[in-house]
Amino acid sequence: MSAARLLEELVDYDTCTISDASERVGLTAALAGVRRQTTSKRVAGVAVTVQLGPAGADTPPFHLGATAIETGDDHSVIVVGGGSTECAGWGGLLARAARAKGVRGVVVDGLVRDVDEAEDLGFPMFSRGVTPVTARRRLVEVSSQEPVTFAGVVVAPGDFVLADGSGVVVVPAADIERVVEAARQIAIREAKMVARLDAGDPPSQVMDRTYETMVEGQQ
Repeated sequence: MSAARLLEELVDYDTCTISDASERVGLTAALAGVRRQTTSKRVAGVAVTVQLGPAGADTPPFHLGATAIETGDDHSVIVVGGGSTECAGWGGLLARAARAKGVRGVVVDGLVRDVDEAEDLGFPMFSRGVTPVTARRRLVEVSSQEPVTFAGVVVAPGDFVLADGSGVVVVPAADIERVVEAARQIAIREAKMVARLDAGDPPSQVMDRTYETMVEGQQ
């Protein structure tokens, strides 16, 4: 299945379902401690990665994040590793440039700023928090389109990213089809559980292990 088709299906699920589906096939997908800072959108995209690091005497001649934006397209989510708890690893000008390129959103292992501007632009930003403090003379881009480690999870260029109000999950490209298949089965099971709960059935009957096993056996 093409990446575009997979993204169309992936965005139909929430991050909780994809996290559960990933665990079902033996993967850890969730990036702990990341929250949505702007918009109310659920975002699915293919990872374009950036690694940041502390600024030194030799500052690179390019602005952090610019290469990733120029690499990305309308299927991309930019994933920024190596951010700081003292300054922003992404801001309003980058959000504006990324939106113009069609990039779907950004996920930062650290802080972001200019969230009001990004909100007005309708550009989704996910991070550990916010700050007004600039990265200038504090953070630089170390690499782009190389694997980054984010909350203990390795994110490689081309991996699939899903982000919503519950957080962010990343699925390796090699595993996305089996994770999506597991998500389909979980969604079928949970729809049946929702119907019973809405009908007033006791949660102790709907949500216990016996019921879960029964539903999985019907699939």
